[in-house]
Amino acid sequence: MSSNATTRAGASSASRTLTSSTIGSVIEWYDFTIYGTAAALIFNQLFFSNISAAAGTLAAFGTFAAGFIARPVGGFVAGHYGDRIGRKATLVMTLTLMGGATTLIGLLPTYQQIGIAAPALLVLLRLVQGFAVGGEWGGAVLMAVEHAPDGKRGHYGAWPQTGVSAGLLLGTGVFSLVSLLPEPQLLSWGWRIPFLVSILLALVGLYIRFRITESESFAAAVESGGPSRRPLVEVLRTHPKQILIAIGVRFAEGGNYYVFTVFILTYLTQQLDLPRQAGLTGVMLAAALNIVALPLWGSLSDRVGRRPVFIGGALFMAAYAWPFFWLVDTRSPALIALALAIALAVPHGAVFAPIAAFYTELFEPHVRYSGLSIGYQIGSVLLGGFTPLLATSLILWSDGASWSVAALVAAGALIAAASMFAAPETFRRSLHATRKTPEQRVDA
Repeated sequence: MSSNATTRAGASSASRTLTSSTIGSVIEWYDFTIYGTAAALIFNQLFFSNISAAAGTLAAFGTFAAGFIARPVGGFVAGHYGDRIGRKATLVMTLTLMGGATTLIGLLPTYQQIGIAAPALLVLLRLVQGFAVGGEWGGAVLMAVEHAPDGKRGHYGAWPQTGVSAGLLLGTGVFSLVSLLPEPQLLSWGWRIPFLVSILLALVGLYIRFRITESESFAAAVESGGPSRRPLVEVLRTHPKQILIAIGVRFAEGGNYYVFTVFILTYLTQQLDLPRQAGLTGVMLAAALNIVALPLWGSLSDRVGRRPVFIGGALFMAAYAWPFFWLVDTRSPALIALALAIALAVPHGAVFAPIAAFYTELFEPHVRYSGLSIGYQIGSVLLGGFTPLLATSLILWSDGASWSVAALVAAGALIAAASMFAAPETFRRSLHATRKTPEQRVDA
């Protein structure tokens, strides 16, 4: 094969893999988003109708948090098999589990129909969702970054990251449509539609995913030294500093993203007495801008490095926390949309776009899936699932005052900035590096 033909084949493979990673990420996060939206808006009436509205909201967010408890387990299992048998097979498993669990949620009876078994089954399926998405993120970004051309790893890694906002946009859009139904129809059958659509999306995603090739980095690692026998144990033993850094940098977006997209829906409807559509529309517009912004931030990190982009975004997020709520508290739909658009496109975009490439560059190939998943998913369970619950509790504690949640957002962003400041710059590292000795890892 000529060099030009080889180049074209490589570019085609990279493009197909990037498409697969992005679409798979969109589907996974569509499923995750519709659960969060339903938890914020209607699950308290469907599955916790035997308790007060405020307690029901807390219980619904508790089931939302349950998915995040399962995410590290999914990340650990997927990381193990992703480093043992490959990225592709593992990603097929995660997408199948997510599509199946989400579809079954759409078929669940409510509390009025089967009593306490309804919320119990809801929690069980939420745990399966969390397990699946816990394994998905690491594999999706690894496949994108490990297939990326030289000098474009930040850009390629940012595309699966857009799947989070694209899934948010798609999920929120579908819920906005069914929310136009009269309340009795919405609570009776309309809420099920977004969940049942998942099976069609999953089938499309699986078709694309079966057609991708394994990454060269994984293949080279297997060829040079074989897969790690116990990648989870090995990465914890050989890369403890990298894992701590990976956990720390998640404090900027890991929980704050859910303040901007999940908690804010409850805050607008229950604290500010605004219609449900005001929050949904604002979140949808912000998510659309975030999709555009993420690849741009990723490309910038390819030029100037991961650290400057991330640290600048985290500091901006800390400073913006109070102006964000000042805009929201005006009750103006236009200013609410503006507040959300700035939050997702600027600080969130700057901290979220570079971490796919940064995490990939932080770990050696034979334990990369495990290390990346441990760092990212521990951050998820510490932050993401409990942040809406904590934010709701802070609002109740402060008698509706938003300053307490603003302080929570700022604190997380500052912790992340400090963590990235302690990290090495990675954007010029080789992804095909051979295994290092313990002495070589000291300065990594």
